[in-house]
Amino acid sequence: MSAIEIDDLTYAYPGAPQPTLSHISLRIEKGDFLAVVGNNGCGKSTLCKVINGLIPHFITGEFQGRVRVEGLNTQESDVGTLAQKVGYVYQDFENQIVRPTVLDDASYACLNYAFPDYLERGKAALHQCGLEGREEEYIWQLSGGQTHLLALAGAVSMSPDVLILDEPIAQLDPMHADRIYEVLRELNRKHGKTIIVIEHHTEYIADYCRHVLLMKDGRVQWLLPTGEALQHVEELEACNIFPPQVTQAAYRLQKEGKLPSGAPLPTTVEEGRTAFSALRCRPGGAAAPVARSAEQRAVSFRNVSLSYRSVKGEPRSIFDGLDLDIRKGEKVALIGSNGAGKSTLMKLMVGLLRPQSGTVSLFDEPIGAKKAEDLSRQISLVYQNPEEMFIKDSIRADIAYAMQVRGMPDWRERTDALLERFQLTQLQHRDGRLMSGGQMRRASLAIGVALEPGILLLDEPTANLDIATRREIMGVLEGMKDIIQTAIIATHDMQLVCQWAERIIVLWGGRVVADGTRDEIFAQQDLVDLVGIRPPEIFSMARQLDPRALCYTVDEFTNCFQEA
Repeated sequence: MSAIEIDDLTYAYPGAPQPTLSHISLRIEKGDFLAVVGNNGCGKSTLCKVINGLIPHFITGEFQGRVRVEGLNTQESDVGTLAQKVGYVYQDFENQIVRPTVLDDASYACLNYAFPDYLERGKAALHQCGLEGREEEYIWQLSGGQTHLLALAGAVSMSPDVLILDEPIAQLDPMHADRIYEVLRELNRKHGKTIIVIEHHTEYIADYCRHVLLMKDGRVQWLLPTGEALQHVEELEACNIFPPQVTQAAYRLQKEGKLPSGAPLPTTVEEGRTAFSALRCRPGGAAAPVARSAEQRAVSFRNVSLSYRSVKGEPRSIFDGLDLDIRKGEKVALIGSNGAGKSTLMKLMVGLLRPQSGTVSLFDEPIGAKKAEDLSRQISLVYQNPEEMFIKDSIRADIAYAMQVRGMPDWRERTDALLERFQLTQLQHRDGRLMSGGQMRRASLAIGVALEPGILLLDEPTANLDIATRREIMGVLEGMKDIIQTAIIATHDMQLVCQWAERIIVLWGGRVVADGTRDEIFAQQDLVDLVGIRPPEIFSMARQLDPRALCYTVDEFTNCFQEA
């Protein structure tokens, strides 16, 4: 029986020149675990907003066709009724957290519906989502992953038959990403929920989802079982969806004649062990350690301690006696689980936070002794959420602002140059908050480098982006070598780390627990397990086949593993 029935749906946003969804007919069966994929702008989120009734009840426009969810016609049922059938966790899930304590928030929707057992429903949802025992905690005591689980619990508390999650792991470390998907698997298998995820991480699709729906230009291309769907390598890549690295590697080796033609492509590391069993590694030896720069210290921390005040309980200690040097010219990645202190470290570098004790210095001069204007010319922070950097009504005005207020004589010419460099000239009069994710990232980078700071800090620069856009941003970073002397990135994106960074600093519990090259970091299995980080899937695949192999990209894997 179908949980969702869509017949000849066409929808256009108000004032849009053409429909976002065009003649969609679709059946999603009860109890399915479905991944919706497609490039940016193909209509994935719009389709999901149709399913939960936000379109057309809250978001108007031209709506044609019929949509039924668990037997209810979405046009004839109000959003309040549909919310009991379809739970939705948005990409910006923090906006769904509205109450101060965990249980209060998890049960709030049920309280609004005047359910007499609203507290019991909230407690049950917290148990299902792995937050049991945290009922009385304040929401700001939770990590990012726990906050996402709380948003999910708020949806689960209404006991909907269908749960929709938009980019559920975009801002999470691997440990918390795994927890989210394990919770979804249990809700699907044990409680019979129909799960729909909008997802770019195909390795999670391979491990957890039963079916994949590919959208292109507002239409459904196909809906297939996951194993079959991920075989469509060329078609997926044409839509900027890249199959798991294991699948990509097998496809390439098949094309080169090193694997049997026509054999099913592996989609997981476990399947890869069988598919690649006849290949042998030709190790080129571990890469030589990168010599630590002898340049001047760009940033230094000396005996730095910082705690956050807490409404309840003792202050939360983030750093206690931290010592760390980052030298001019280094490309550094800060990695670690949510709450490890990565963003806090960056805020200390730009003076947004001041340590309780110890000293933070730029180029051997304490930050506290610097004027704000001098500091902004030396170091710049590009925020995790790029829309936070837009204060004007156009990208051109946002990029020009810092240069203009400082009276730089050539600010107009420099603005033109930055717009061109970051491929924003055609978009210069657009409000940055209304652009696509990739466009916003490029614009935020242009704002960040406008004053040509010697040090650029990037907080999760590839979060919420599809793989094609992530690659585009990586290309932009590579192209900024002539502008930026020292770059520091805080990220969970291990492909970015392994392809870009020359030095990796691992934070755990407010301490630096490892500091070195990618080979030095990821070869330590005990460290990987302790911190909850995860190397790219292809690295794990290579180590399964031969412990000597250190392959971080599909190219490195296919060059290393050849026929016996």
